[in-house]
Amino acid sequence: MSGTLVLVGLAGHVALLLWGLHMVKSGILRAYGVDLRRVLGAGLKHRFTAFLSGLGVTAILQSSTATALMTASFTAGGVVNLAPALAIMLGADVGTTLIVQALSFNVSFISPLLILAGVVAFKRGGRTRTRDLGRVATGLGLMLLALRLLLGTLEPVEASDTVATIFAAITDEPLLAVLIAAAMTWAIHSSVAVVLLIASFATAGILTPIAALALVLGANLGATLPALISNLGPNPADRRLPVGNLAFRALGCLAALPFLPGIADALALLGPGAGRAAVNFHTAFNIALAIVFLPLLGPVSRLLVRFFPEQDRQADPATPHYLDEGALKTPYIALANAAREAMRMADVVETMLRGSLEVFHSDDRKKVAEISRMDNILDRLHEAIKLYLTEMTLDQLSDQDRRRCSDILVFTTNLEHAGDVIDKNLMELAAKKIKHQLSFSQEGMAEIDNLHGRLLDNMQLAIAVFMNGDSRSARRLLTEKETFRDLERAATDSHFGRLRDGRTASMETSALHLDILRDLKRVNSHLAATAYPILDQTGELRHSRLKDRKEAQG
Repeated sequence: MSGTLVLVGLAGHVALLLWGLHMVKSGILRAYGVDLRRVLGAGLKHRFTAFLSGLGVTAILQSSTATALMTASFTAGGVVNLAPALAIMLGADVGTTLIVQALSFNVSFISPLLILAGVVAFKRGGRTRTRDLGRVATGLGLMLLALRLLLGTLEPVEASDTVATIFAAITDEPLLAVLIAAAMTWAIHSSVAVVLLIASFATAGILTPIAALALVLGANLGATLPALISNLGPNPADRRLPVGNLAFRALGCLAALPFLPGIADALALLGPGAGRAAVNFHTAFNIALAIVFLPLLGPVSRLLVRFFPEQDRQADPATPHYLDEGALKTPYIALANAAREAMRMADVVETMLRGSLEVFHSDDRKKVAEISRMDNILDRLHEAIKLYLTEMTLDQLSDQDRRRCSDILVFTTNLEHAGDVIDKNLMELAAKKIKHQLSFSQEGMAEIDNLHGRLLDNMQLAIAVFMNGDSRSARRLLTEKETFRDLERAATDSHFGRLRDGRTASMETSALHLDILRDLKRVNSHLAATAYPILDQTGELRHSRLKDRKEAQG
C-alpha cells in the first residue's frame, strides 16, 4: 500500500471516529440534555458533589468541552461560586478518561450490533427519545468500527522507515510531542479521539512508550484550549473557569515531563502493551490533578477573581451579556443564555412601567426622555436575542428545545411590543399632560394607580410563567387578563360618571385618561400572551373565543 493511500485511510478512519463521537454527544444531549444540566446545577452547591457531577455527566456525554460550556452558563455573571465550577472541570477531566478506558478494550466485535440496533431505533422509534438513543448506539458502533479499521491501517505503517524517523524525533523531544498533541486536540476539539489515536499508534509499535505519554500530556493540555478561545470576549471574568482549568493541566504537564521515563517503566509493570500504558497514564494523570487541586480550589478561585475582575457592564446597557456564540453548538445551553437575556428585557420593561407612573405623578420631562431611551435598549436586546436564536441549527434541536425556542421568541416579542406602547403611547400622553399642565381628578389618579399596580403584579406573574412553564400559573395569568379588562371597564364607567356630574378636572383630562387606561390594558395583554404557548402545549387553550352558531342562537 502506498504512503498516500495509508494517509488517506488514516484520515478517513479518524473522521469516522470523530463523527461517531459527535453522534453520541448530540444524541445524549437531545435525549437527556435538560436532565444533565439539572445534575450539574445541583452539584454546584459543594466542591465534592461538583466533582462527582462533572465526572458523571462527562462520562455519559463523552465531551468535557460540552460540560465546560454548561458550567460556564452557571458561572457567567458570578451567579455561582468559581470553586465548585472548577471542581466540576476536574471531575469532567477524569470523566473523559473513563470513556477512553471503555473504548480502549477490544470490543469492536459488537460494533455491527450497535449500528444495527441504532439504525432500527432511529428509523422505527415512535418516540423522540428512542430515536435519540438510536443515534447514540449508532455513534458508539461507528467509533468502535473506526478504531478497528485504524489498527488495521497502521500495521503496514509500522515497517515504514520514514514514519520511524518522524516518531523517533518526537521521542527525543517530549516537549515537542506535547505541543503537537495539544495543537491536534485543539484542532479537532476532542481529547477522547486524540488519546484513542495515540493508544492505537502505541499499540501498533509506531510510538515508543515515552513518546506516547508525552503526547497524552499534550492531549490533556489541548483539551482546555477550545473553552479558553471561545471566552476571549471583552469581559475578563468569563475567562476565569477556562484559565483555571488550563493552569491545572499546564502545571501537571510541567511536573510530569521530567519523570516520563520512570512513569513509563512503572506503567509497563501494570500490563503489557504501550497502548494500554498510554490509556492508564491518561487516567492516572487526571486523578492526580484532582487529588492535588481539589483542596486548593478556594485560594485558586480567589486568585483568578483577582486577576480576572468582572467588567463594568453598565457602560452600554443595550449590549447582550449572555449570548455566547460558543454555546450555539449546545442548544439547551444557548436557550438558557437567551432566556437569561430575555430576563434583562423584562427588567427594562418593569423599570419603564414604574417610571411611567412616576411621570404621571411628578410631570418630570427628563424622566419621559429617559424612558424613551430605555425603549431603544429594549429594541436592541430583542434584535440580538432574535438573531442569536436564528443562528441555531434546527436539526440539532429536540422537540422540547424547539418549543422553548418558540416560547423565548414569543416572550421577547411581547416585551418589545409592551415597551413600544409605553414609549410611543404612554410617554406621549405624559408629555401632553406636562405641556398643557393638566391634572387628573383624585379619583381618576387613584384608578390609574390601581391599574398600574395590578399591571406590575401581572408582570411578575408573566416572568414566573416564562421561567417555569407551569400551566397553573399560566391559567392564573389569563384569568388576570380578564380581571384587568373588567377593572379597566369599571374605571372607564366611573370616569363617565364624573363627566355626567360635570367634574372640571375629569372633563379637561377625559381623552388623556381614557387613552392611558386603554394603553395599560394593551401592555397587560402583551404580558398575558406569555401564557398562550404553555396552555396550547397542554391542550388547555381554546382555538377561538367565538361561540358556534348553535350556541349563539340558543
